[in-house]
Amino acid sequence: MPETATTTRKDWVSDQEVRWCPGCGDYGILLAVQMAMTELGNKPDDTVFISGIGCAARFPYYMNTYGIHSIHGRAPAIASGLALTRPDLDVWVVGGDGDILSIGGNHLIHAIRRNINLTILLFNNRIYGLTKGQYSPTSEEGKITKSSPMGSIDHPFNPISLILGADATFVARTHDMDRKHMIEMFKRAHDHKGTAVVEIFQNCNVFNNGAYGQITSKGAREEMIIDLHDGQPIRFGAEGRHGVIVEHGVAKVVEVADVGVGALTVHHHDNPDPSVAFALSRLASNPDAPTPMGVFRDFERSEYGSVLNAQIAQAIADKGPGDLDTLLHGLPTWEID
Repeated sequence: MPETATTTRKDWVSDQEVRWCPGCGDYGILLAVQMAMTELGNKPDDTVFISGIGCAARFPYYMNTYGIHSIHGRAPAIASGLALTRPDLDVWVVGGDGDILSIGGNHLIHAIRRNINLTILLFNNRIYGLTKGQYSPTSEEGKITKSSPMGSIDHPFNPISLILGADATFVARTHDMDRKHMIEMFKRAHDHKGTAVVEIFQNCNVFNNGAYGQITSKGAREEMIIDLHDGQPIRFGAEGRHGVIVEHGVAKVVEVADVGVGALTVHHHDNPDPSVAFALSRLASNPDAPTPMGVFRDFERSEYGSVLNAQIAQAIADKGPGDLDTLLHGLPTWEID
């Protein structure tokens, strides 16, 4: 990785006018990322932000770093190629739920499967914002939009469940109303060696206003947000009166007074078995239920780029540089008249 540098937020702010709708949650995320960058010790000219298409995809313009505004859903694929060929760079992927989870879904899961060294920020506002309010892969059933005037009949993705199902080694969730928490999650994701994905609950005040207000508003957070802390029993609510128990692969909310602290599930983010993290991801069936926030999983396994480059180096050491012409024209090949 690049040598450690000391920077301020100003070093990370580009000269481009930020153009999102007034009140959009993207502003808060942008600020949190820029502030996180000052604490990571990286340099702007060793950093790359890659996006696809959508409101979130404007992100690279507003970061004073290298950037690629690519095509719809393809950011993880383009970022994978860059991360593998330039392991000295700090590669970030930014995309929305419509971009990364729809046309880009295949690219996402294969980057995760390979465990390529990427930090992926998934902005989830549960709507298509740039194209003016169509339902997305995370919109709830019954969602009335321009493309579903009678209510969406599509069953939505649970992004954390999907990502854990692809065996991601780092998975976290945060929300755009808590800058301190966002910064912490972004730093944790960045420091992970391998594919790190952070889902960000983000408001679209034009097309899906208040999508997460039931859990992220200041008055609701204490009773609705379940903070995940490594090595601690999962508790939340005033004075920790609620808790979570995972039994037989199912997570449920209980009253601590009824079961005792000893009965609560202790969260271990480095558990090699992702089943408990998966159960926690299924705890909230809708945005009106108590919802886990924080790091679901932070597990170390081999990072694809490191293994790939070691394999190439070994092949060169054993047999010398490869001959592309021989590969292309050697057997089995044939000519068609």
